[in-house]
Amino acid sequence: MSKQPPDSSNETPLSSDDNADPIDKDPFRALADGAPALLHSARADGFIDFANRGWLEYFGLPFEEVHGWEWAKRFHPDDVAAFLAGWRSAIARGEPFEAQGRVLRADGKYRTLLHRTSPVRDAQGNIIRWNGSSIDIEDLCRTERDLRRSEFYLNEGQRLSHFGSWSFTPAGECDHWSRELYDILGFDPAHGIPNIADYFSVVHAEDRPFVEATIRSMIADGIGCDVKKRIVRKDGALRMIRCVGFPASEDGKVQRFIGTLIDITEQEKLVEELRRREDSLSKSESQWRAVFENSSVGIVLIDENIRLVSANEAYQKMVGYTESELRKMHPREYTHPEDVQASEAIYKDIRETRRDSAYYEKRYRRRDGRVVWVECYATRLPSVGTSDSLYAAVVVDITEQHRTRKAMEDAYDEIKKLKDQLYRENVALKEEIDQASMFEEIVGSSKSLKKVLEDVVKVAPTDSTVLITGETGTGKELVARAVHKRSRRAGRAFIRVNCAAIAPSLIASELFGHEKGAFTGAIQRREGRFESAAGGTLFLDEIGELPEETQVSLLRVLQEREFERVGGNKTIRSDVRVIAATNRDLEDAIRAGKFRRDLYYRLNVFPINVPPLRNRRDDIPSLVETFVREFSKSMAKKVTSIPQATMTALQRHEWPGNIRELRNVIERGMIISPGRSLEVELPTAIASNLEASEPGKSPETNLADVERRHILDVLEQTRWKIGGEGGAAERLGMNRTTLQGRMRKLNISRQQ
Repeated sequence: MSKQPPDSSNETPLSSDDNADPIDKDPFRALADGAPALLHSARADGFIDFANRGWLEYFGLPFEEVHGWEWAKRFHPDDVAAFLAGWRSAIARGEPFEAQGRVLRADGKYRTLLHRTSPVRDAQGNIIRWNGSSIDIEDLCRTERDLRRSEFYLNEGQRLSHFGSWSFTPAGECDHWSRELYDILGFDPAHGIPNIADYFSVVHAEDRPFVEATIRSMIADGIGCDVKKRIVRKDGALRMIRCVGFPASEDGKVQRFIGTLIDITEQEKLVEELRRREDSLSKSESQWRAVFENSSVGIVLIDENIRLVSANEAYQKMVGYTESELRKMHPREYTHPEDVQASEAIYKDIRETRRDSAYYEKRYRRRDGRVVWVECYATRLPSVGTSDSLYAAVVVDITEQHRTRKAMEDAYDEIKKLKDQLYRENVALKEEIDQASMFEEIVGSSKSLKKVLEDVVKVAPTDSTVLITGETGTGKELVARAVHKRSRRAGRAFIRVNCAAIAPSLIASELFGHEKGAFTGAIQRREGRFESAAGGTLFLDEIGELPEETQVSLLRVLQEREFERVGGNKTIRSDVRVIAATNRDLEDAIRAGKFRRDLYYRLNVFPINVPPLRNRRDDIPSLVETFVREFSKSMAKKVTSIPQATMTALQRHEWPGNIRELRNVIERGMIISPGRSLEVELPTAIASNLEASEPGKSPETNLADVERRHILDVLEQTRWKIGGEGGAAERLGMNRTTLQGRMRKLNISRQQ
């Protein structure tokens, strides 16, 4: 995470006192809070000093936790560095900033947002602050691959609104051109989709390097574009087009780039005419009047009070009123009520900040009640013989484009409904799979074991060092593997080293490798376990047996993340998570001078103690059943019942050898059992428990009966509470629906 700039470290959020930033007194602050958008504002140095209510609700945080540069903490770790670099670069250059980034929403999910920020300048051209907005485009990115389902709506909308659509792959190959795109660029659809060379052949020679650089940047950085360029059609016509595109991603990987292309030649000509009018209104009056009267798009002149001065015929047809009627009306009377404030704020901002132009979208409500979406480009005209200013606005009807967008959104909604339905149908199955695969090698549901598994879930997603303690045979390695499997390193190697099984003189070479000739017998260079486990997890079992000189080298790896091979002088960086285990009391070893205290502190970042089997006797039936099934399969035997007295005796035994000892006893029993009943060759202590528990003949119980009895015991202990905290499902370590299924299969009900 990038650090906050030093000059902003002591900043505090804006307040409503008299010394607050002038923006706090802006009457449009309330408008920003009520707007259905994610808006923010920053000082000239990039320090965020305002975020509207929608922005804060989206993040689920108070302003104090996102002001300044604190907002960066909500960005995805993979995106924050590039985003901050781009934002700081835009601040330094004083240019508008636009970028995508994944942020953590209030519900804990990362969503892709498109962020746009523009500078606000004073009359001298100095930046006084930045205004920005964010748009959630996650669903748009994820559902791009399903857009073909709405092909009819898209093509029809493009035909009516005269804009084309396209898409190309990260390899630079175009895989979709709409019919309108062929018409705009002058290609013949009968020849198929043009290749990249044919496309560049119609791009103006002066614009070609810029267009090529833009496409390379999109592919390399996975970003979108919004550019204007000139094309020379096959018939020699020079046209200006606007191209807007964005990346469509799935599972964090860009699958293709999709976008639209529209011919803006006429709009550019009009804008150019307006700019020429700024230079000399009197010289171009006649030409301006011809453009004004004959243009196919709406043009209006507005005074400083936002009152209409003049409107051409195209604009009158667009709103459904005559020019004389419009002069008697205020624009808010035929502007959609939801857009009135935003529209008036645009002109107020131009007037107060002395900006030259502004671009915005709004809705008109015609005389006949029909709603029309328009795209407006407003610009300030120079004063002629008066101090009052006039504003000219070019207004383009984009209603069909919005209808196309609505059709696309409807297609997205249909896809989402199908996905939601599929999700609901499979959610129970997914929960069962998660429960079954999370700790598939660790058997049991006792309270002490659940504490171990809860610790595993907490520490696994981090890279912190873990120290696992416990008696011999308790399953410390299984816990280490569970930590690895639930970590982000699960796809890389899990390498185990038994420090007690390697000669002290060779342990350093085993861990760190050696160079050729480092010692007698080193006939070639050898990589150590730290190199073999790069990107993964290294499990150091019996860490208490590590020689003192090797402890020093291990401490350096944990502190500095680097080491050298034995006999070498090249420093090697280490990207390995270390999990250590021991059955010794390391604090006693420290007091005896056999283990370094500083190494102990480095290893003991997150301790996990695995309880002995005698402290989790409730798990013994489950363990016995698991071992019986395992050996039945490997030995091709069909043992289906366990004498109740035998099970009781097994639960009463102290098991100094823990699970390993229990497993060996069951394996011997499976070997000597001739039939379907398990016959265990019991140790003396277990045999005495058996005699004490069942003076008569021991009844035999099949595995289903053992499971049924165990579930009944837990249900009685929880007073037949199945789900929720402290329920039987939680104690048995299974999903509620899974437990209910087992109860039905085993004919378990409270009435019985």
